[in-house]
Amino acid sequence: MKSKNFRNIVIVGGGTAGWMAASAFAKLLGTEEFAITLIESEQIGTVGVGEATIPMISMFNRVLEIDEDEFVRETNATFKLGIEFADWRRVGHSYFHPFGNLGVDMDGISFIHYWMRWARSGGNLDYSFFNAETEAARRGKFQRTDREESNLPRINYAFQFDAGMYAAYLRRFSEKRGVRRIEGRIDEAKQNAETGFVETLVLDDGRTIDGDFFIDCSGFRGLLIEQTLGAGYDDWSEWLPVNKAAAVPCEKVGDPLPYTRSTAYEAGWQWRIPLQHRTGNGYVFCDKYISEDEAVANLLSRIDGKPLADPRILRFVTGRRKKSWVKNVVAMGLAGGFLEPLESTSIHLVQVAISKLLAMFPNDGLNPSLVNRYNDEMSYNYEDVKDFLIAHYKVTEREDTPFWARVRNMDIPESLQAKLDIFATRGEVLATQTELFKETSWFSVLAGQGLTPKGYHPLADVVSEDELKARLSRIRTGIQERVISMPDHATFIAQNCAAAKVMM
Repeated sequence: MKSKNFRNIVIVGGGTAGWMAASAFAKLLGTEEFAITLIESEQIGTVGVGEATIPMISMFNRVLEIDEDEFVRETNATFKLGIEFADWRRVGHSYFHPFGNLGVDMDGISFIHYWMRWARSGGNLDYSFFNAETEAARRGKFQRTDREESNLPRINYAFQFDAGMYAAYLRRFSEKRGVRRIEGRIDEAKQNAETGFVETLVLDDGRTIDGDFFIDCSGFRGLLIEQTLGAGYDDWSEWLPVNKAAAVPCEKVGDPLPYTRSTAYEAGWQWRIPLQHRTGNGYVFCDKYISEDEAVANLLSRIDGKPLADPRILRFVTGRRKKSWVKNVVAMGLAGGFLEPLESTSIHLVQVAISKLLAMFPNDGLNPSLVNRYNDEMSYNYEDVKDFLIAHYKVTEREDTPFWARVRNMDIPESLQAKLDIFATRGEVLATQTELFKETSWFSVLAGQGLTPKGYHPLADVVSEDELKARLSRIRTGIQERVISMPDHATFIAQNCAAAKVMM
């Protein structure tokens, strides 16, 4: 890919977003035709809450031709089969949002409809028993599966890793491919007096860095996209009122689980992310209902290992920039917006921003239609995830604290209400191909949160009762055979990709 006008790319800020962008640009644009510079300061900490991912990150790794075992070792990663949601529907209840499908789609409709027919006719199996990832998670097992292998279900997975190590790993990857890193703090961004384009960054020691095209990965403050260009911000606190997080790592206890756990508490929820060398913990809360001191105290009382650092407080406003691309600046990561990490989408949205920018990278100057298209598509992606997150709060039986009473009874966006109405009628939301979360995800979460559909697709009634039982039995048998053959998660890591400090 060549550009006459945008050969000198400057990335503002390191961390996960900055180094993901640098590594992707270095790999795909190359550093012969393009000069790629990343400016970061060791004096400025990174947020680093994005320790859990969704399966699409494997696509990013494949594009970069990253060796997966090396990646796991270098980031102290573990494998992730989904998320356990504890106490979200009601205290004492839990459900699992898996990465794979429920059962096998048949006759052009989702397996979910057949399961609902089965359940309504007296079948008493939990629907999650028709998902291999859930079954494997319950048993603490993990294995990669070959796409071409047998008729047994594939195992879909993502990763849980140390975000700081991930950024360091991608930094090494990028610098090997010619990315120039500059240590320094940015004091000022100078714009062209006529066009308003950013042209030069002035560091606090007086050095200047010129650029043609800038990627703003400066975090919440949005150094270029907001402070310089005033993109504006859509505040979604009305529907997602949590606005702070207390985060602390602790010593690991036992073998790492192959999944992330999210537990609902009095004014928000707490994450537990098991890594090879430690466990990540954080309490995401709304300060209207609990103080920072009380949130920290509650977090520390609920972790299962010795704290390895003092808790950090993160403050944020859930929402997104009104425009991700303004003039010659594109915002990524926290500079582009923030959605709480409930479904581990932060790194995915960085990945989306990178892939769309590469697809639309400007050639002979900026085309306003292209910029508008990029902004529309990024807006869609944030809106899409937003509705899915809101559903976790709205659909619940909890009203035991002021926070839960507030979110359960709040008004919700029309787009989400339409999905809930359809789901309540027939157990599906009719997700489009472009939506991130498909029918299995919506079903797992909405049914898990307590929304029971009244009916199902009529095609599920076409097969006979005996045929339905036979099909369900074959699917269940296949899942059991798959999971029984899998090694323990810890054993798989030890045999394939153990980090140096925990090698067995």
